[in-house]
Amino acid sequence: MQETAKTMAVTTMAALVVITAYTVALGGSGWLWFAWVVLGLVTLGLATARSR
Repeated sequence: MQETAKTMAVTTMAALVVITAYTVALGGSGWLWFAWVVLGLVTLGLATARSR
């Protein structure tokens, strides 16, 4: 895995922690979870593209 893909993976996991804390503290937001899913898909795509 390339360094960029690793950085994106760490960013995605950090975003998951932040969004989960926000949801617990202030209530859920569908847009935040949608943005996290998009970030996860971009990270997955980047990791897949870099491995070829």
